[in-house]
Amino acid sequence: MTPNVGTGTPTKAAATAPSTSYRGPLVILTTLFFMWGSLTSLNDVLIPYVQHVFKIRLAASMLIQTAFFSAYFVFSIPASKIIDWIGYKKAIVVGLITMVVACLGFYPAARIPSFPFFLFALIVLATGITILQVAANPYVAVLGKPKTASSRLVLTQAFNSLGTAVFPWVGATIILGSSAAVAQTASQEADAIVKLYVYFFAVALFILAIGIAISNLPKIESAEHHIGEKVNDSVWKHPNLAFAAIGIFMYVGGEVAIGSSIANYLALPNIGGFAPDIADPATRYHAALGEAARYISVYWLGAMIGRFIGSAILRKVKAGILLALCAVMAALLVGISVLSSGHVAMWSILAVGLFNSIMFPCIFTLGIAELGPLTGDASGILNMAIVGGAIIPWLVGKAGDVINRAYYPAMTQGETSWGQGIHYALLAAIICYVYILFFAVSGSKPNSERRVGT
Repeated sequence: MTPNVGTGTPTKAAATAPSTSYRGPLVILTTLFFMWGSLTSLNDVLIPYVQHVFKIRLAASMLIQTAFFSAYFVFSIPASKIIDWIGYKKAIVVGLITMVVACLGFYPAARIPSFPFFLFALIVLATGITILQVAANPYVAVLGKPKTASSRLVLTQAFNSLGTAVFPWVGATIILGSSAAVAQTASQEADAIVKLYVYFFAVALFILAIGIAISNLPKIESAEHHIGEKVNDSVWKHPNLAFAAIGIFMYVGGEVAIGSSIANYLALPNIGGFAPDIADPATRYHAALGEAARYISVYWLGAMIGRFIGSAILRKVKAGILLALCAVMAALLVGISVLSSGHVAMWSILAVGLFNSIMFPCIFTLGIAELGPLTGDASGILNMAIVGGAIIPWLVGKAGDVINRAYYPAMTQGETSWGQGIHYALLAAIICYVYILFFAVSGSKPNSERRVGT
């Protein structure tokens, strides 16, 4: 069911939505989605980068995602309290400034270089993005007619996916080089990190923070809960929110696990078939990484295309129905990829991005349905669940390492392994999509529908 974000009765914002133009604010908010999508997707490029620079295995390199997405769990509830304290607009500015500070932190991380510094900078960066997510997602959802909330959030998420489609290719080209990270000197690699995070993103985010600070974003009183204000309701009285939190955990975990694994996965000789002219297996695998990493953009490009298409479909089809269909397709594609090889395995795993596209906005809007003034607090809980991106990718990487040590010991040189571990470890993503199917069919029902059935 397409969510009704509110208390079940017409609110002032909902009543005036048809005569109020929110196009300007939506454009501003869409820019935020693009920026944090761009930065989040660069983690997928940093993973093969740190494997080379710091000589670490799959599971250890996945600490990039663990550090980044753990911040969602730690800071989402505090972020919702910041919104209660200073409102949506000022919270967005705070989030942007936090991201600027984090981007500046990549300078010492790259120059030293220091893996702990990288992890710390990523935690601070994710803290800023967490504040943006907690503020911007519900803000977009209530900024207009309730019946088009899913469609509106999917549309803004499409521009988030534009960033995730563009910047893995940019990052792979600049950071990993034309062939592979091994072709770059340490100084060149550090320069690439500094150019992207310090010279580009820090400056762009600072300009955006100033622009939003002086802009005239409307207040949405129906979705705001001020500190000290008593609300005769509780987020825990809405089962759809609890089920949605688990759904977000599973969705982000599965999506990030696949995205984080693409470079290592496609670099396998029986999957991508890159660098076939190089005889030595270890050298060939390193050389293939640079080319394989560019296909991360294809994965996220599918998500962008799917969101533009999904935004239109959701104006006619209920969010739960479309979410169920996409969950089934994503699970089937992962299964096909794991059970095959060559271009079938390669393109089926990349195609999962197309069906991931509408999952987050659909789960989110179905989860906050009928929450009213508790929307900000509910958003904090849902964003905490993004910690799935910290846990599931690490588990997939760990499983890949275990499989490689047990069955492909001859395919290991130093800390690098080009065995089939990551190929089979991706089966875990199917479990994630099966839960999302359950949520779409049953767990997403708001209280108004549950009471009808009793």
